[in-house]
Amino acid sequence: MKICKHLKFKYLLILSLCAASPFQSFSQDDAPENEFWKHVRFNGAIGLSFGDGFFSGTLAPGAIYQFNEDFGLGMRVNGTYNKLKNSYDSTVLGASVISIFNPIYELQASVEFEYSNVNQKFSDSAFQDLSYWVPALFIGLGYRTNNIVFGLRYDVLYNENKSVYANPISPFITVFF
Repeated sequence: MKICKHLKFKYLLILSLCAASPFQSFSQDDAPENEFWKHVRFNGAIGLSFGDGFFSGTLAPGAIYQFNEDFGLGMRVNGTYNKLKNSYDSTVLGASVISIFNPIYELQASVEFEYSNVNQKFSDSAFQDLSYWVPALFIGLGYRTNNIVFGLRYDVLYNENKSVYANPISPFITVFF
């Protein structure tokens, strides 16, 4: 009996000490930073157009893994909605893979493959609604200053009848953060 009381007291004492002792916690400052995220740079595009009965909105966030000062590889998703009053509305959803190369600090060359799904609905029943996939392969060249790059890109797969862009050459401005 005495041994049983002694064991109960021992367990109670150990349990009390554990409950009363402060638990150590580590903040994020104490933990080593993940090396992967140190090399990721985020970017994006926002576009709005208004006109006489026309609206267009685009959102395209992206991320690039910077292997070193000269080379990076990343991806982007994009979504665009267009509407021309009493005519049509369309939705374009896509994704792309992009590589960037900086032969010198101020110059950035890029290659981007984009694949988009286009859905167009026409108000006039004389036209058939459309749904199709369209590829684009952009070769670009830009001027870089700090975290901003602006330049031109050319779509080598441009198809006048299916492309989501007005012409094969398009200007771009990219802000990295």
